[in-house]
Amino acid sequence: MNLDKWIALVFLVISVAYGYAAFTYQLLPFERNMSFNPNTMPMVLSVLGAGLALLIIISKKPVADADGNVLGDINVARLGDYKFGQALALIGAMLLYAVALRPIGFLASTTLFVMGTSWILGERKLHIMMIAAVSGAFIIWFLVQEALGIFLRPLPWFMS
Repeated sequence: MNLDKWIALVFLVISVAYGYAAFTYQLLPFERNMSFNPNTMPMVLSVLGAGLALLIIISKKPVADADGNVLGDINVARLGDYKFGQALALIGAMLLYAVALRPIGFLASTTLFVMGTSWILGERKLHIMMIAAVSGAFIIWFLVQEALGIFLRPLPWFMS
């Protein structure tokens, strides 16, 4: 079995376990009659994840080109050519974002996170990064705060 099928099998097991946990989640009495429960989205995500994993598992082996290369195949001999530094930098940025979220507030930490990760991924136009980061952070904050009614501290702790 190819590496992608093994990864899909692991993903299938994780999706099934996630779906089981979401399905057996105990709802509070007032949540039972709601149209959108706290476990609705996790159940949908688990079904989608399991379906995609099954699709990969039952699909045929990809066809190789004239050189014997398969699109999306991992070449172990050229493992150093992959961008592990970028991946580790993005994981580090996610950890810094999680730590900075409470002290400096949602708007500032999300703006810095989006700008930093876009710089890591290669964007160098500061005006584009600023517009995307500030507008995206504000729109997400507004929708979560006003549409969903979930409080997100928008400003740093010393300003609220």
